[in-house]
Amino acid sequence: MGCFCCAGNSSQRSEKPTDKNRNGSDNSSKRNTHHDQTQASSDALKVSPYESVKKDEVAKDDQLSLDVKNLNLNDQVSKDGKASQLAQSFTFDELAAATGNFRSDCFLGEGGFGKVYKGFLEKTNEVVAIKQLDRNGVQGIREFVVEVLTLSMAEHPNLVKLIGFCAEDEQRLLVYEYMPLGSLENHLHDLPPSRKPLDWNTRMKIAAGAARGLEYLHDKMKPPVIYRDLKCSNILLGEGYHPKLSDFGLAKVGPIGDKTHVSTRVMGTYGYCAPDYAMTGQLTFKSDIYSFGVVLLELITGRKAIDDTRDRGEQNLVAWARPMFRDRRNFSRMVDPLLQGQYPVRGLYQALAIAAMCVQEQPNMRPAISDVVMALNYLASQQYDPRNPVQSSRRGTASSAVTRDDDRGPVTDDEPKSY
Repeated sequence: MGCFCCAGNSSQRSEKPTDKNRNGSDNSSKRNTHHDQTQASSDALKVSPYESVKKDEVAKDDQLSLDVKNLNLNDQVSKDGKASQLAQSFTFDELAAATGNFRSDCFLGEGGFGKVYKGFLEKTNEVVAIKQLDRNGVQGIREFVVEVLTLSMAEHPNLVKLIGFCAEDEQRLLVYEYMPLGSLENHLHDLPPSRKPLDWNTRMKIAAGAARGLEYLHDKMKPPVIYRDLKCSNILLGEGYHPKLSDFGLAKVGPIGDKTHVSTRVMGTYGYCAPDYAMTGQLTFKSDIYSFGVVLLELITGRKAIDDTRDRGEQNLVAWARPMFRDRRNFSRMVDPLLQGQYPVRGLYQALAIAAMCVQEQPNMRPAISDVVMALNYLASQQYDPRNPVQSSRRGTASSAVTRDDDRGPVTDDEPKSY
């Protein structure tokens, strides 16, 4: 049957690892469709693909030694029996048939890893997204292995599900559940006239769901995992705007025991990368918290993490927001104008307080992901009704004394306990 007509825009996504010297254009990313689950032994994440290797020290033949075939990926993914039922091994012919031989009308997007296509698996009657590795890319092979092994251990409703993979000859492909609404980026930035802006309730729902996915990686996975590539284009949306994290090619096992960080080559996306990690190469769980804070700011403000079309002082979202946090009279000017004033003032203050803490300069001042989840779950549960004048942002100005609770003081950006 192959690929039926594949609707939706295709957009490019710059998911490739970048360092702090990367230019400031909106390389932030763009769309793909991706990942989540399967289970295998915890040894899976301890294989060599997680070790940093400088590009100039690795010949392509050496890089291929990290390949799936040599790592016996089929064995790794099916060690515990359960995983073999979740992560299927596909032939290249099966995936070519699913996409009509990778027809152009099935094309969804492209990034550093390669191209993504919409496909249809006849034997399971399932619509999927198929990501094809660019065989000329050195980093892509490593990402392929890391992604499969990471997702072989993960199972959570806020991580995209990995259905299977193909490691046949030189072909490397990943098969994921299809996320019909695309990426969060597609719903926040450069909206076509036909696309309705996200309302406040949906934005908080997405933020809370993404935080729960990150909490799973940090606190529930054994060993714990640092995502290292959290950004709007890697948050994919299912029916009802249900968010799922995707693209785990840069994931890294977090520090264990007495260790406070993992030393590694700086990788990620400019604008989302924590400054402490960019400067030192010391990766911690708080590096992900910073990236999450940037995403939360994007949800609140509608601005891009990096936007070189703006005036110089406004191109970097965090640099623009930090001085604004100091005076709540600025808060109404920070909110996305596409919301047209339809947001709860108290909820806005609380969301900005969370974002402000996440993007603090000092990593030890950023909150743990469990605290972020608790705060955002609360905000997401407070359904805003624009018809209710008590909630309306038009009831007063941003400088009015809105409090967290009726008997508490005002929310301030400089109080880490403000949420």
